[in-house]
Amino acid sequence: MDTALLETKFDRMGARLKVSDRLNQRARLGFVSLNIRTDRDGEFFEITAAPDSDAEIAVLDVQPVDRHLLLLVREGKEKSKFLCGHDERHWFVAGIPEKAPVGTVRQAKEALKPVEVQAAQDRHGLRGRHRERRKNAAYVRQGEWFFLPVAGMVVDEKLVLRDEPLRRGGGKPHWAEFCYRTGGETVHVCSYYPNGVTDRVHKSILAQNPKAKRWGWRVMRRDAGVHVRGRIRHPDHATITLHGWHWVVMNTEGQSRAMRNVAFLD
Repeated sequence: MDTALLETKFDRMGARLKVSDRLNQRARLGFVSLNIRTDRDGEFFEITAAPDSDAEIAVLDVQPVDRHLLLLVREGKEKSKFLCGHDERHWFVAGIPEKAPVGTVRQAKEALKPVEVQAAQDRHGLRGRHRERRKNAAYVRQGEWFFLPVAGMVVDEKLVLRDEPLRRGGGKPHWAEFCYRTGGETVHVCSYYPNGVTDRVHKSILAQNPKAKRWGWRVMRRDAGVHVRGRIRHPDHATITLHGWHWVVMNTEGQSRAMRNVAFLD
């Protein structure tokens, strides 16, 4: 690993990089770990690898004006790619799905868009930089979430929920002022089980641990069709306002094997 070269490439996009041999859980298993950490000078990228690691780490593309780069990590026969960059207020790392043929920052951004977003872009004839904007004719984006407008959508207002979280894993949720969910599976959610558990598992948890009743459980729908409107809030992003109902879809980083290397979650 050429640490000096990596630091130079990260510096070109305006970021600091520190390479560490501090043995976290991933490093103990022999894997490279990526993280966003903070010190007195602010945020920085951290790459952690065991001292005897033979992993190859290289920057494939840097876009200084855009403040993004594409990172390659090769561990044995496995190859992972990560889009590292700055989005509104903070630095981020996103794993790229392995099936995507990606060699540039622009290709990585497109690979992170689900097929629904790519189809909407094509319908609206978006080209070039218009496809990279957080707001265009096809969608509005906030972090990992895309909001696609649905013209003329009519819902049962009695089923509209207020101040609903949009969550992936254990990260900080995005909050939707108005939300309408269809289909999916009913689950019980709390801070200990952010992805939710079924009714059967929930009852089992309560039976085994009486204190679990005080964990602030909330009944939600998992894998439901989600539509939102109004203000969408998140502490790391500027609040957006959606006029009319928008279909919610998430980026594709969750489909990548590479995300197992990322220690940082929002």
